[in-house]
This record gives sequence, C-alpha cells and structure tokens, in this order.
Amino acid sequence: MNYRTLGNTGIDVSEVSFGTWAIGGSWGQTNDQEALNGLARAMDAGVNFFDTADVYGLGHAEELLAKATKGKDNIYIATKFCRKGDETHANTYKEDAVRNFVEDSLRKLDRECIDLYQIHCPPLHILKDGNIFSVLEKLKQEGKIRGYGVSVETIEEGHEALRYEGISALQVIFNIFRQLPLETLFPQAHKQGVGILARVPLASGLLTGKFSTDSTFAENDHRQFNKNGERFSVGETFAGLTLQTGVQLADQLKWIAEGRGSMTQAALRWILDHEEVTCAIPGFKRPEQVEDTLKAIDVPSYSEKELQDLAEFYKQHVHHHIRGAYA
Repeated sequence: MNYRTLGNTGIDVSEVSFGTWAIGGSWGQTNDQEALNGLARAMDAGVNFFDTADVYGLGHAEELLAKATKGKDNIYIATKFCRKGDETHANTYKEDAVRNFVEDSLRKLDRECIDLYQIHCPPLHILKDGNIFSVLEKLKQEGKIRGYGVSVETIEEGHEALRYEGISALQVIFNIFRQLPLETLFPQAHKQGVGILARVPLASGLLTGKFSTDSTFAENDHRQFNKNGERFSVGETFAGLTLQTGVQLADQLKWIAEGRGSMTQAALRWILDHEEVTCAIPGFKRPEQVEDTLKAIDVPSYSEKELQDLAEFYKQHVHHHIRGAYA
C-alpha cells in the first residue's frame, strides 16, 4: 500500500481508501457480515482510511465502522454532517446543532476524535457566509476533530471553500467522466496544501464496464430512485450521465483495461496518477469488490499520450452530457 499526506492533518492515508455509502444503504440490498468482511480485508491490505456520513443508513455505516475498527490502532475515519437537518438553512450550521451532529457521530463511531469532519455538500450561500468554519475550528481546538473539510458538488463551491485557510481537505466527484476539477480547483488546492478525496471514482459502476443499457437496479438503489436527480444532486448518480449515455461512453473506454487487469483497476489508476489526489474512495458491498479494487495499486500508470487522449475524449464526448450543477 502507498500512503499520501492528508492536507494539514499530519496523517498519512492509504491512496486507495474506501467509502461506506454502499454498505450503509441506498445501493440496493446489503449484508452487514459481508460489509464487515470487506472492511477487514481492506485493513489487512493496509487500508487505513474510511469515509462515511451520518446519513449513510441513518448512522448504520458509522456503526459498522465502529465494529470493524474496534481495538485497531492507526485507522482513520472521515465522516460528514448537515444532511440530517435542512442543509439549506443557517440554523443547521449553528454551534449547538453542529455539536449535536458531532457528538452523535462520535457515539456511533465509538471514538473520542473524528479525524476529518466534513460539511456534506452544503449550498453555496452557506460557504459564502462562512460562520460554520469558526464552529469547526472551535471543535478542532477542543480535540473533537483533527481536521475539517467540505464535500462539494461544483467547482465554484470548491473554490469558495478554499478561501478558508483552516480546511484540511475537499471531497469532490472525480473520475474519467468528471475531469473539470483538473483545470483550476486541483491546482489551487495543491498550492494551499489541501487534500483531495476523489469520490464516485467509478461513476456509480459505469467505469467497471459491467453495465449494459438494459441494466436495472432495485427501488432502494440511488441508481434507480435518483437517476434524474429526484432526491439529491444528479451528479452523485452515474457522475451526472444517464445510464444509456454512460454505458455507450464506457464501451469506448474499454482499451484502458489493456495491461491493467480490469476497467475498475484502470479507472482507479487514472485517478491515482494525479498527484493532487490524496486518495480515491470507491465503495463496496462485498469482500470480492475490495479485492478487485485494491489491485489498482499495482497496475501500470498511464503514459502522457494516454492521459492526453483521455482528456480529449472527455472534452469532445463527455462534458456536454453531464447533467446538474457542475461548472
């Protein structure tokens, strides 16, 4: 396993880490024992960082992490807050409300300190107001959190968050189908020493190459109930593409797997080849998915020509299909 420093937190995290949205819920049927086995397999391989949120399974993902990491040293956890309340209202970000959120997460995680505490995709006006960062700084000084950051939907939100010098990390949607952060956001974050967590790295599975235009998903899977942005930002589902368009585009990318094992491994390798990225945080539901994902660490990097070809592919064939707030 390779490790990269997470912003100003002073900790080194595995470049392939894991998100826990899928094991918490909203990705179809889950099995807690399979989830725990997957978490154990990841840690055995040297993964030392996991991302979650207080709304993943209404805290169930946090509870699974508590069980999986109990008694283990040097395992770091990031969680997120604000979406248990009204994320658009200023009251959700007042000190008493945030303290309730953090204490609830600490209890579910069975921890005394959260390594990275992130605002969970807040609207732009909350970031512009900025009062939440004073609250987070206070929690950091008290030792409730080690560092804080923001999970963002748009480039503008990312730049707004970077105005606050204390932040440790940005979490952004970043994959071969979502390359816009490379233009201005990543260079600015890198200049400021702010870590980057790359979420939706496989575009909700499109970049595994396993789907067809006839693929279907369970009613409790966001790839069904949020396919047009019905419940939250459409960018979180298939990276903002429709299933049909995404499958057609993924078919044109099958060449990336040549010499790199699988499309999954190749898609993750592309992310890791960008030095601004601290870690990719793919999800999983079963240990076999963890095994497949971890192989990305050892597959060959991309040549300059390949990177240029993929950048051109994005500009010419992908960017104009992305739905939702993105620019």
